[in-house]
Amino acid sequence: MEYRKFNFDRPVSLFGIGCMRLPVVEKGESTVIDEAEALRMIHYGIEHGVNYLDTAYTYHQGNSELLVGKALKDGYREKVFLATKLPVWAVNQYSDMERLLDEQLKKLQTDYIDFYLLHALNKERWNKMESLRVMEFMQKAKEKGKIRYISFSFHDNRDAFHEIIDSFDWDMCQIQMNIMDMNEQATVEGLKYAGTKNIPVVIMEPLKGGRLANSVTPEIKAIWDQADVKRTPVEWAFRWLYNFPEVLTILSGVSNMEQLKDNLRIFADAKANCMDEEELSLVEQVRQVYLNKTKVPCTNCEYCLPCPQGVSIPRIFSLVNDASMYDDETVPRHEYQNIVVKNKQDAAQCVACGQCEAACPQHIPIIEKLEECHTYLMKK
Repeated sequence: MEYRKFNFDRPVSLFGIGCMRLPVVEKGESTVIDEAEALRMIHYGIEHGVNYLDTAYTYHQGNSELLVGKALKDGYREKVFLATKLPVWAVNQYSDMERLLDEQLKKLQTDYIDFYLLHALNKERWNKMESLRVMEFMQKAKEKGKIRYISFSFHDNRDAFHEIIDSFDWDMCQIQMNIMDMNEQATVEGLKYAGTKNIPVVIMEPLKGGRLANSVTPEIKAIWDQADVKRTPVEWAFRWLYNFPEVLTILSGVSNMEQLKDNLRIFADAKANCMDEEELSLVEQVRQVYLNKTKVPCTNCEYCLPCPQGVSIPRIFSLVNDASMYDDETVPRHEYQNIVVKNKQDAAQCVACGQCEAACPQHIPIIEKLEECHTYLMKK
């Protein structure tokens, strides 16, 4: 196992087990974890060098923390860095933060959490949490020994990332990053910016929810096979990430023992600055193959926002593009129908005022495309 030191009391494993996609008893039902298999996998990972476990209040509908607490009994707790997250959307007053942390400590059967993250921050949530004195709470929790490292996870744009990371001397931050998200969310520039501030970065969604492992066309395989050293698409995705010296740990949401053992193999010798120009060129070629399959040429610049009717225009286009790029209609349609529509941010809210089209630098016929996207995403 490869480890990285940074400013912590001991090195951290470059591969971290993400406990969001643990094995379940029934496929498609995330609530009921296959406890025996999940415990076996976590123990196997720790015994083979993994010392970073990541969970959260909401994972597996609240059951992930309970499972991790059981996994860390009998001496395993002292062997790992434990990370979990404060569900900021459930916080409406200062006392909620104290209550939630104490609840999490009880579920995890521990006296302290190593990395305590403000979960899924965006600009709006950060502004809310600042007004509730969240950093005062975090610092007091650290002084009491309930948490060791003050951190946050992030889902928004680069400007919001800069604002949040500049606001406090964070111990760590966690961002979504993979070969397709170089210019999305925090961006590669944001990753490197964190490095200039000596803030180590934990990576989530390295395989873009498994799409980079499962949606591999013959064209993409042929590109990877040009390399002198043959690697699987999963290896290439991880390699591109651990090439960055700013990265502390890469989380992999392993769902079975086969995936776990393969990840352990990949991270046995994972060095920073290991990729040459030829390998980086292959990554860019693969990116372009995926990008060429986009249906709407939206760059997510958000010039079209805010929509007077609340339509989430870039998100809708992104869902359709994801379905096309990764040959996966199920997940985008589920998100659209169960989140976007329910929040009344869907394309059916559009009144064709044209404000978005006047602002779009890509000159996309947004009104027409929204109608097409709605028809496509509403299919069962």
